[in-house]
Amino acid sequence: MKRATEVKWGLIFVGVLLLWMALERLAGLHGPRIEQHATWTSLFAIPAIVVYVLALREKRDRDLGGTMTFGQGFVSGFVVTVVVTVLSPVSQWLIHTVITPDFFANAIEASDRLGMSSRAEAEAYFNLGNYIRVGVMGTLAMGVATSAVVAFFVRRTDTRETGAG
Repeated sequence: MKRATEVKWGLIFVGVLLLWMALERLAGLHGPRIEQHATWTSLFAIPAIVVYVLALREKRDRDLGGTMTFGQGFVSGFVVTVVVTVLSPVSQWLIHTVITPDFFANAIEASDRLGMSSRAEAEAYFNLGNYIRVGVMGTLAMGVATSAVVAFFVRRTDTRETGAG
């Protein structure tokens, strides 16, 4: 089965992520308002889910003739997830060296200033290597979960074959 649709939507997902990070930076969430970052960044789940819905709907309607089983949808979503996961280290590098190079220093300072962790703990957590590791694992886990949920809602059987109305 061809996977061009999934690759396309995996690339779109990465583009949406990079745009979201640029908007967060412009909003000051990587600098002066960094203590609000965790709250606002969780809203990325909304565009992430929208991308998966659009990807699976396109797969169903364009590639599969308007029908899709849960299994087909899940596999399609999983392939999108694999593309995003493989690109995750590059995405993290772009985010933290091009879009917002001061993020780690700002996060370490805020974490220390607000007493959320010691400076050493913050430095161990807020660095590119750790964000790449956490990003790969988180992308895979959230992508699998999102694929399952979206596949459940996007699935469609051919009513002519089932005799339903």
